[in-house]
Amino acid sequence: VFHGRILARRVVGRETRYEVEVKARYRQRFPLVSREYLWVPNTCGCPPLQEGGEFLLMARRHVNHEHTLNRILLQDGGYARPWTAREARLVREAARHC
Repeated sequence: VFHGRILARRVVGRETRYEVEVKARYRQRFPLVSREYLWVPNTCGCPPLQEGGEFLLMARRHVNHEHTLNRILLQDGGYARPWTAREARLVREAARHC
């Protein structure tokens, strides 16, 4: 779970790749660097992540069986909400209990 600002969007094959500036990490099961690529397995713009927008994102690390692909994946129906101070506070509180 992290707070990120969308820097760029690019369609690659049947997927969408977002370049994201990681602004804050709330729940970290895998390391994140200050700039990451976030992959969405569609090209429809769902969820709608606008360039320049800030979002609270819950994604997972996806590694294929051959370990040749290692990326951050926002699954269909994944958690992507516009970032607000209230959302951030709720996530911080939940992270302390989980």
